[in-house]
Amino acid sequence: MKKLAGLEICTEKRYSFDSLKFSSLLLLRFAFQSLGVVYGDLGTSPLYVFYNTFPHGIDDPEDIIGALSLIIYSLTLIPLLKYVFIVCRANDSGQGGTFALYSLLCRHAKVITIPNQHRTDEELTTYSRSTFHEKSFAAKTKRWLEHQTFRKNALLMLVLVGTCMVIGDGILTPAISASGGIKVDHPHMSNGVVVLVAVVILVGLFSLQHYGTDRVGWLFAPIVLLWFLLIGGIGMLNIWKYDSSVLKAFSPVYIYRYFRRGGRDGWTSLGGIMLSITGTEALFADLAHFPVSAIQIAFTVVVFPCLLLAYSGQAAYLMNHQDHVVDAFYRSIPDSIYWPVFIVATAAAIVASQATISATFSIIKQALALGCFPRVKVVHTSKKFLGQIYIPDINWILMILCIAVTAGFKNQSQIGNAYGTAVVIVMLATTLLMTLIMILVWRCHWILVLIFTALSLVVECTYFSAVLFKVDQGGWVPLVIAAAFLVIMYVWHYGTVKRYEFEMHSKVSMAWILGLGPSLGLVRVPGIGLVYTELASGVPHIFSHFITNLPAIHSVVVFVCVKYLPVYTVPEEERFLVKRIGPKNFHMFRCVARYGYKDLHKKDENFEKKLFDSLFLFVRLEAMMEGCSDSDEYSLYGQQTLQSTDGLLNNNGNSTSSNQDLTMSSVDSIVPVKSPLHVNSTVMSSSQMSSHTETDELEFLNSCRDAGVVHILGNTVVRASRGSKFYKKIAIDYIYAFLRKICRENSVIFNVPHESLLNVGQIFYV
Repeated sequence: MKKLAGLEICTEKRYSFDSLKFSSLLLLRFAFQSLGVVYGDLGTSPLYVFYNTFPHGIDDPEDIIGALSLIIYSLTLIPLLKYVFIVCRANDSGQGGTFALYSLLCRHAKVITIPNQHRTDEELTTYSRSTFHEKSFAAKTKRWLEHQTFRKNALLMLVLVGTCMVIGDGILTPAISASGGIKVDHPHMSNGVVVLVAVVILVGLFSLQHYGTDRVGWLFAPIVLLWFLLIGGIGMLNIWKYDSSVLKAFSPVYIYRYFRRGGRDGWTSLGGIMLSITGTEALFADLAHFPVSAIQIAFTVVVFPCLLLAYSGQAAYLMNHQDHVVDAFYRSIPDSIYWPVFIVATAAAIVASQATISATFSIIKQALALGCFPRVKVVHTSKKFLGQIYIPDINWILMILCIAVTAGFKNQSQIGNAYGTAVVIVMLATTLLMTLIMILVWRCHWILVLIFTALSLVVECTYFSAVLFKVDQGGWVPLVIAAAFLVIMYVWHYGTVKRYEFEMHSKVSMAWILGLGPSLGLVRVPGIGLVYTELASGVPHIFSHFITNLPAIHSVVVFVCVKYLPVYTVPEEERFLVKRIGPKNFHMFRCVARYGYKDLHKKDENFEKKLFDSLFLFVRLEAMMEGCSDSDEYSLYGQQTLQSTDGLLNNNGNSTSSNQDLTMSSVDSIVPVKSPLHVNSTVMSSSQMSSHTETDELEFLNSCRDAGVVHILGNTVVRASRGSKFYKKIAIDYIYAFLRKICRENSVIFNVPHESLLNVGQIFYV
């Protein structure tokens, strides 16, 4: 077993926003674009918050002050303090969402449920991991999490629930934005016409998604910015014109008086108040599309002050016109600017759902990479930035479900109740994950952790208790949607884990391979066979299945493992790991291609070429290093420049043509390797002695490559064993089998031509 090489093959670079430094002008540009993508939903809440808070009318003017006070402190505590200034700091190198938090935890504690990690993965430059003092609170928490499989699965379930609720948001937000905005604009319009117009708007909105976040942001941002400026200005005017005494709502005393006076009705009205902070949960998931600082600037400078002015202005108007609560926003607009504001409000209501649509794309991509979602096509909409993506299948599924929800609910208030349930559950999941992040990643003092968790849970559990009263009034919808997606995600993850465990337990021993001899007991025909497997070590069972049923095998066999790590990206120069299996005359290799959850396989990316480049470079390095070290462990080849890699790849007769310093780093040590002009005589003589062997092997590999390459993919069918419970049979034999049938094949992902594809089937029972 020889060394492992990690290669820099591609010159094209994509970046996460966290890895870049921005000029002030560029930062302002991103802040401007983020208004159109991130804050549309939060910004259009003034259209319907007071109506959903007082659906049966206002009994006491003091209730308006109490409701306004609740809105002010909800906006301050949840979006401003918790999300913008605390949760956004917990991004994974610029990536947000529940799975980004989960990937951070997986790197700081061994809680990942698919055991395909290797020690060399921790040497990645993007794999930040910290050590704990044995007696520290963080170390105790880490041991507690790792001690039982049940706790790891519970953590995964929490992440999946949060993810499914974000997907529910992506369905409910367009529905409430489209139908709710139209109904508020035209209160006398019949429900049938409202639904029809809303459906047309939804189809148009989802049809725009394939243009990507950048173009959509430029299209929507001017509308949303104009909207915020208008509602802020109208709010100031109304405060001055109607009743400036509403500003006393900044005193929290009025919250206490509101609940004391309203009793249970006041408590249940929190479901309407909560709509003032909807869209906040998508803010964190949308971090992949924009820098954290841009989102913070947009919120603190534009969004937050304009929202406070808008709600205060509506409250001032309602103090004098309590019977106008149904359409308070439009009634409070001055007559001279009514129609311009009406047009902007209609446009803003249409684009309001962009935040949750973009968040859904980001979070599903993360789930897919970590083995928790069936493989779907992911389109990169930006040539420069990693996070800006579009998922066609999910886009159209969201559209169909949005139309179904819009048509199914005749009352916009019912959609609001459903929406509130989804939002508060996402927030609760984020709070619990953030508690672990503060302990394990940030290593905060336990008192700070307690303060953050207690304040967040008090506010969010209060809202949660209120929305529970409205489960039968539409609040059940997100629970059903989330349950459906949760079943899909958990069953897929369960099947993935079981398949990996089967591969691990049934892998072929090295002694059996060596016993076959260099010919493997078969006829070795010219060509290269790429055997795809989920194993990062060992020989997969599918290989023994293949050679026991066929009389021939290719002259060169490469076991290819593509695995995703709990990091946002794996740099190109660290992506491919290569090592030899068995003696040289067996001509067997393993190549592990590692990806982060934001990395994408594009159809124009020549995966096969990169793989062979890494293989040829490994042979050169192996010959150059022969006699220096020998290890059964993986070794990483890194820190080389693109020029030194190109020199190795393009030089056919020598070990290298570059004077650049190279580095060979192993799991336990780092051994520097100089270029031939600087190496010592021992290494030089060793390199000269092996140059002839190296040239012969490279010529042999090239001839085999010219003879043809065959991609051998395992088609492992999972079945529930005969003694399994009925629910396990349903999950495995029907749900998982159906998902496997409709998801994208690996051959499509790696752009394998059909004439070079060979599927090898096998069945195993769980």
